[in-house]
Amino acid sequence: MKAIEELKNEHHGIEIMLRVLQAVADRFGRGQEVDGKDLSNILEFLSVFVDKCHHAKEEEFLFPALENVGVLREGGPIGVMLLEHEQGRRLVAMLKDALAGHESGLVLRKEQAQTIIKEYVALLDEHITKENTVLFPMAEAKLHQDKDKELFEAFEQLERERIGEGKHSEFHALLHRLQATFVIGVGPR
Repeated sequence: MKAIEELKNEHHGIEIMLRVLQAVADRFGRGQEVDGKDLSNILEFLSVFVDKCHHAKEEEFLFPALENVGVLREGGPIGVMLLEHEQGRRLVAMLKDALAGHESGLVLRKEQAQTIIKEYVALLDEHITKENTVLFPMAEAKLHQDKDKELFEAFEQLERERIGEGKHSEFHALLHRLQATFVIGVGPR
C-alpha cells in the first residue's frame, strides 16, 4: 500500500533523527556544546515533521479509516498509538524548555535535556516498532486499494497545506546534514 509505505519511509527519517538526538544527549553527557541552530532545527523537525505531518496523517486519516473497518480505538491499538503521540508531544514541550535553558548555559537544563531525550528516543523506538509490526500490517490487510489511494492523496494534501511545498525535502536534507554532523555510519543504533 502506497500510503503505508509513505508512513514507513517517514519512520526511517524519524529513526535517523532519534540517532541524532541520542548523539546530542551523549555530547551533553560529555560536557560538550551543541550548536544552537542545530538544536532549533531538531526541535522544528520534531514539532513539524513528526507531529504536524507524520502523526497528523495517522490521527486524521489512517486511524479513522481503520476504525471504519472495525479496528478498536478504546482498548485497541489505535488508542495506544494516540496515547503515545500525546506522550511524545509532552516530551517535546519539556525538551524545548530544557534546551531554552541550555542556550542560556544552565547545566541543570542540559542534564534535564539528556533525560528527556533518552525517554523520547525510547518512546518513539517502541512506538515505531508497534506501528511497523502490528498497526501497519493490520492496515494493509483490512484497507482496500481504493482507500489506500484516498489516504495517499489526503497525506499529500496535508503536507502541501500544513508544512508547505518543498519542506519535506528540506527536512530530508536536514537529516542528512545532522547525521553527518552527529552520527558515524548509517546502520542501526
